[in-house]
Amino acid sequence: MLPRLVAGGVERGTIEVAGALVAAGWSAWVASEGGPMVRELQKLGARHVELPLASKNPLVMRRNVGRLADLIASAGIDLVHARSRAPAWSAVAAARRTRCHLVTSFHNVYGAGTALRRWYNSVMGRGERVIAISRFVADNAVALYGVDPARLRVIHRGVDLKRFDPARVSAERVVRLAREWRLPDDVPVVMLPGRLTRWKGQLDLVEAMAVLGRRDVRCLLVGSDEGKSGYRREIEAAIRRHRLESVIGIVEHCADMPAAYMLADVVVSASNRPEGFGRVAVEAQAMGRPVVATDHGGARETVVSGETGWLVPLADPAAMASAIAQALSLDPERRSALAARARAHVAANFSVEAMCAAEIAVYEELLFPEAHRAAAA
Repeated sequence: MLPRLVAGGVERGTIEVAGALVAAGWSAWVASEGGPMVRELQKLGARHVELPLASKNPLVMRRNVGRLADLIASAGIDLVHARSRAPAWSAVAAARRTRCHLVTSFHNVYGAGTALRRWYNSVMGRGERVIAISRFVADNAVALYGVDPARLRVIHRGVDLKRFDPARVSAERVVRLAREWRLPDDVPVVMLPGRLTRWKGQLDLVEAMAVLGRRDVRCLLVGSDEGKSGYRREIEAAIRRHRLESVIGIVEHCADMPAAYMLADVVVSASNRPEGFGRVAVEAQAMGRPVVATDHGGARETVVSGETGWLVPLADPAAMASAIAQALSLDPERRSALAARARAHVAANFSVEAMCAAEIAVYEELLFPEAHRAAAA
């Protein structure tokens, strides 16, 4: 269960796990308000049920309880997995009504500035098993919401190593994108992928590029403003203030991120508040790219500082500029060695296959407890 099937980490993970379930012989149903990824889900053999699960209206959420209970009964569903807060409130009640097993997932450390907000978030800790996408998120779930560590399972997000594989990206794809973005030949590229929103840190990277002071590089902010034109204008004003118009450009949505990473000499994740996981840093490492990330949240678990990239203090443009300079100064031999370490690190810890297997293992804990205890003995 999730609000919608649109582009995003929660949605991508839902589709990947649903596909793995079908491949393993399970029946997988996904309930959401729908979206462009429904067709992809259905191609994998999973079924979609359209319900108004994005709504936070208490009356709609209450009606969803009955709809879900009917679905659980008619489809013979044994376990419900809620991946977002609004759907989870309906899931808790429906699972209780039907005596169905319930799993919930913390996908981030949610804003908890008020008692009401903490209560609303606390629903994600009510599953018989609670999944956290990083140790950082798990620690927050225990400290803030009192989740029993015995019910908690850390399962990092996974990256599709077949899609994010340098060997599978043709030169034609890279050249096509370089032409589309009008990149000069042989100019080093610094890239920050992510929608244009303040917490992604685009302004911090602009400041770092000003400190770096180089005019022989190209910095790309790759992402849509999603209607937040005011923030985009603020970024553009900062670029003009530092006279970096010839250095920094904003690129709209990119449909071929593997090719985009291949264009980058260094990938930056400048988030100014902790991310629960940080997909960009992992995808970039899978593509063998040096990563510079702010030193907090999930980045501490995904980037091995000094080995696969650099972790830099928050709100420190000089430190970020220094790390970018080090990444750009790598000679071919050191760059190749870093790429090999980065890809091996992702393959060992953050593959889609490992994520799916771990989530299915959590389901089996609840559905087949005797077999699970026997296997653990």
